[in-house]
Amino acid sequence: MSFASRRFFYGDIPGEALGSGGQSGDKEWPLWEVFIRSRQGLDHKHVGSLHAADAQMAVENARDVYTRRQEGISIWVVESKYIHASNPDDAGSFYEPANDKVYRHPTFYDLPEGLEHM
Repeated sequence: MSFASRRFFYGDIPGEALGSGGQSGDKEWPLWEVFIRSRQGLDHKHVGSLHAADAQMAVENARDVYTRRQEGISIWVVESKYIHASNPDDAGSFYEPANDKVYRHPTFYDLPEGLEHM
């Protein structure tokens, strides 16, 4: 009679394949993007990336890695696979349609003589 045992590490989810690549039996934790809101700022800024098994572990690791000197008051973590972005090489053609809409530019409007601050 033999018994099979499996060893689980922090964040392992039995039966769920995490990440991609690696050899059979190897699991790579997903990549998370980290955003921190500083005490002075109103917006979150991207500060880096890290690997973690789940969102809770990503927040805890982000706190330990990116706020060692208590720089932030809020942390966001987003799994990288959920971020979609435009290609910087296509910026010219991507933003070109906005140039055809002159009414979006303040130069299109005539301003009254007495108006000082716009």
